[in-house]
Amino acid sequence: MSAPDVRDSPWATLWATLRRGKIRHMVAIPMEHQRVLNPSKMGTIATLLFGALAAVNCGGASANARPPATAASASEVDEVAAGLTEHHRHHHHGGVTLIIALSLDTLGVSPEERTAVEKIRRDLHARMEPARAAQQKLAAALAEGVAAANLDATTVDAAIAQVSAAAAKVHDASADALNELHAVLTPPERVALVDKVEAHWSVWQKANAEESDPANPEGSRLAMLTTDLGLTQDQVDKIRAGFGEGMKGVPRLDPQKIATHIREFGDAFRSEKFDAKALKGANVANAHLAGWGAAYLAHFVEAVSPVLTPDQRAEYARRLGEHAGHSNGGNE
Repeated sequence: MSAPDVRDSPWATLWATLRRGKIRHMVAIPMEHQRVLNPSKMGTIATLLFGALAAVNCGGASANARPPATAASASEVDEVAAGLTEHHRHHHHGGVTLIIALSLDTLGVSPEERTAVEKIRRDLHARMEPARAAQQKLAAALAEGVAAANLDATTVDAAIAQVSAAAAKVHDASADALNELHAVLTPPERVALVDKVEAHWSVWQKANAEESDPANPEGSRLAMLTTDLGLTQDQVDKIRAGFGEGMKGVPRLDPQKIATHIREFGDAFRSEKFDAKALKGANVANAHLAGWGAAYLAHFVEAVSPVLTPDQRAEYARRLGEHAGHSNGGNE
């Protein structure tokens, strides 16, 4: 796939935000996307992109003793941008809470705060575990259906509903951890975290808008699958037609609903006093985001499955099965 140009919005916004945050940790890129970001290069890229930026924390004090790193090349930035795109394209189960947890991976804090922040990050992932498990169950059902050339609509619909229902409980389960996070961070760090959440949301929108944008077919999930499975143009055309028809019955994603919650979170989190339990729109936003992602995946697979050859079917089922078995990257 072609990586987004880091100079263009929202990549420029994310890059500027990451620099302001004085990054100390590599953004968590799931290992099932190794083709996009080769794990063997992750250490080098992390050093080139983020090592020098960690020299000063948000409060202006020295954060560590690592020597300055050289500037990242455009290709290395593109690799990370591509990895972020893939993450936001495939992982929706925690809704906005997942975006907050991901933002913590690159939040520069003092060594004294790091242990506490890492504990909170892991706790957030633990609170999202039921939603992640529901997403895994959906992926497993899709893999079994593809392998058998028989996707059971009742089973798939029930799995989608479970993802949405589990995501609706994520915020309430995570409220204490978010309150603890607010107490641990300094005012500048709170502002930096909100900036990162907003930047990741911009990337999320770009990544998922590309899925259905005819003007940018190279950036879509179908483009990657075409390469991975060796799809013919006739197969691609049939998938597009079937997917377009199937998505008519899926409620459209309302970005404003998510943006409203992110603004509510941001305004509250920047303040001196914060109570995550007072964020009334969180559960609805998380369920909406995760439910849409689950439904999109299911209808995409339903459009792809009928046109595959036996060999392609076996490979696609294997890939879906691997995705279903992917463990929680937040706690590895």
